[in-house]
Amino acid sequence: MRRKKEKVNRRISESWLLPYADMLTLLVALFIVLFAISDINSQKYEQIANFFRSELAIGGVGILDDNDGPEETPPSSDPDEEEEEKQESEEAEEDESSVELKQLQQMESDINGYIDENNLAEKLGTELTDEGLLITMQNEIFFDSGSAEVKADGEEVAKEVAKLLYTDPPHQVVVAGHADDRPISSAEYASNWELSVARAVNFMKILLENEDLDPTLFSAKGYGEYKPIVPNTSEENRAKNRRVEVLITPNYEINVSEED
Repeated sequence: MRRKKEKVNRRISESWLLPYADMLTLLVALFIVLFAISDINSQKYEQIANFFRSELAIGGVGILDDNDGPEETPPSSDPDEEEEEKQESEEAEEDESSVELKQLQQMESDINGYIDENNLAEKLGTELTDEGLLITMQNEIFFDSGSAEVKADGEEVAKEVAKLLYTDPPHQVVVAGHADDRPISSAEYASNWELSVARAVNFMKILLENEDLDPTLFSAKGYGEYKPIVPNTSEENRAKNRRVEVLITPNYEINVSEED
């Protein structure tokens, strides 16, 4: 009886060898296949992964379920191509800047032509800088002393200037009012701040009567007496500081100094 029992126990204790051997066989097969197909495409990988999922699944979850497939190595960038693309981008920007500068130069030429034809050189002037085309107009042609209402003669000039401001594509336009250093205090304006702002806004309204201009591209500012172009040391200088400026800003960066 004792020998028979020992024989049964030996059989039971060795029963784990069968699934263990199967597992080792499958693992060896897996490593052989992976080594043999080290350079495979994603479709073949998925087929093989599905096979081993079905064979090695434990409790409904395969050992390969967390693997989404071999990662594809992104193609290495070509330094020559990157340099070529960078150069093309810079050339495109230079072309846009060049076209923009020529357009503003043409505007300046047209405005200067209008100034010469109407003998307004002492009242109007232009200057092209990297910030844009600046048109400077003395207040005497547009406003009476202490007033922000545009005079009839000044209104006609403003309408002519408005025609010259139209461009395609359009530009941002900033209208700024300036005063001299003499203080003002009236029932309507408490300081030169209010007076300069009112003059800029009223002048801008005349410009925008031209339906070809886009009001969303216009803005008005008032600087009072705090941005003089010459010292307020004489009546002549004060007259120069009382002015309205119209700045047409470039759509692309320009460099006027290089053009010179």
